[in-house]
Amino acid sequence: MINFKKFNSIISLTSYFTSDEKCKQAIVESRWGVGNEQDVVCPYCGKHHCKMSKNGRFHCTECNKNFSCLVGTIFENTKLPLIKWFVAMYLISSHKKGVSSHQLSRDLSVTQSTAWYMLQKIRLLYPQSDAEAFGGTVECDEVYIGGKEKWKHKSMRTPKTQGRSTKTKTPVFGMMERSTFTNSKGEVEPITYVHAFVVENTNRATLQPIIQQFVADGSRIITDELSAYNGLADLGYTHAVVAHGAEEYANGDVFTNSIEGFWSHFRRMISGCYHDVSDEHLQQYIDEAVYRWNTRKMSESERFAHMFDKSIGLVRKWSEIRVGLVAA
Repeated sequence: MINFKKFNSIISLTSYFTSDEKCKQAIVESRWGVGNEQDVVCPYCGKHHCKMSKNGRFHCTECNKNFSCLVGTIFENTKLPLIKWFVAMYLISSHKKGVSSHQLSRDLSVTQSTAWYMLQKIRLLYPQSDAEAFGGTVECDEVYIGGKEKWKHKSMRTPKTQGRSTKTKTPVFGMMERSTFTNSKGEVEPITYVHAFVVENTNRATLQPIIQQFVADGSRIITDELSAYNGLADLGYTHAVVAHGAEEYANGDVFTNSIEGFWSHFRRMISGCYHDVSDEHLQQYIDEAVYRWNTRKMSESERFAHMFDKSIGLVRKWSEIRVGLVAA
């Protein structure tokens, strides 16, 4: 099996994957093992014992279909060299604020529209799951994206867009779990993990079902004084409030500074790299930021290995994404 720990830079990645054949070999080995035709699973009927043809494709003796190792992956039907996809995955995951389609088009020598398509396909690898709920202490907060009226002429500004107005802004709701991990020296360090979603509004009927879906019963939830959070104690949570309106930003360990730090990072990602994001694609950019935040303690090789697995349809549990549990 290929050792993904060796890919700690673009140089090491491109030095190894010098042809489509090598890229496909890595996909075959990762999906079905090394040189074991009986383990190859047909993507159409799910049967084993598929035979490899001389041209590198596979034939299913059960449903009599031929298929490539790319079927069922994000690379299916691509006409681009696979190394360009690998480099794109490496760049988007390793750059702290992502990479724009214009920059990627220059790096890969493809058109901007092709680079944008590749980025959108790669962002499909980042969906957030509620398979394993947050627990312990969880910070909840909301942010509003867009709607900077100050850049408009006074005659063109939309009235009454201050504060929590959604006339020109899109509300986003986030939850951040405070946790710990053991580093390579055996020391316990604090770390946070986040979920964030575009929401229609920040009303109680919208936010509390999301909290119930992603936060385990009995957890301690810290919020500001927004009325939408009233009643969390009745749902089985311990609810602590930091009074921002009274200029209180921390009371011991009662604060929402951690998730506000994520919002700050996300805003800088948008303004510094992408400049502007439409409401249609905002969730995908949020998913990208969430993935990068939750895997920020991974090495480049570990993160690429995890993305590679996701790109070929191998799904790991949320617990395996946590620091120290991902085996590259």
